[in-house]
Amino acid sequence: MENAGVSVSVRGLRKNFGSQCVLAGLDLEIRPGEVFVLMGPSGAGKSVVLRHLIGLEEPDAGEVRVGDHPVDDSIRDRFRMAMVFQSGGLLNSLTVAENVGLYLAEHRLVSRADRERLVREKLDLVGLDESVGLKLPSELSGGMRKRVAIARALTMDPQLILFDEPTSELDPLAAATVGGEIVALNRRLGVTTVVVTHDRHLAFGVGQRIGFLAEGRLLALGTPAEIRASADPLVHQFLTSAFTPPSP
Repeated sequence: MENAGVSVSVRGLRKNFGSQCVLAGLDLEIRPGEVFVLMGPSGAGKSVVLRHLIGLEEPDAGEVRVGDHPVDDSIRDRFRMAMVFQSGGLLNSLTVAENVGLYLAEHRLVSRADRERLVREKLDLVGLDESVGLKLPSELSGGMRKRVAIARALTMDPQLILFDEPTSELDPLAAATVGGEIVALNRRLGVTTVVVTHDRHLAFGVGQRIGFLAEGRLLALGTPAEIRASADPLVHQFLTSAFTPPSP
């Protein structure tokens, strides 16, 4: 199955949790095949946006569309969509190979031989040797577990792949490796890629375009250079605080 990136459109998206307004009329257009980064401080509502894109949350107002279709209960029947959760979501009772092939096995999409071949292919795509498939997730480093989670998402041959804080809890070297995998996969597969992060280095390292979300609104949108040049005080504060070295 070939990948073909799809567009995503968000118009007037509003979401409250109790008395707290999380999204206050968000408008956003994501282009087919691009790497789009939604950046902002923790608690800004970035992950809530992701859950709306894949249909795990229902908006209080506004609309989300993938391609030409509104996101509803049928959206995953129309488009191949995958999400790489912040925790990775791997099952410790299964080997790496079993985790990667879980979607294929549960839905009985291919024969066992084809499933094993596809698992090897997806592990190779994220730079992991076939021997890793025999290990348990608990035996892997944090960076390797993230790459296994990406490989599992790729077994769906997604047209849209969503990453929720993919470098959380990773050291700088592992984070850079995961960022490199995101870019390489986008170039190779052409899948529309949405990355949610508060990691400035990841955002500027992978994003073709970046949206800065704070206080439930998109305060800046553009290329990495345009975001760096933003005059918005909250954007400036976020970026300059990220540059501040820790106290000795």
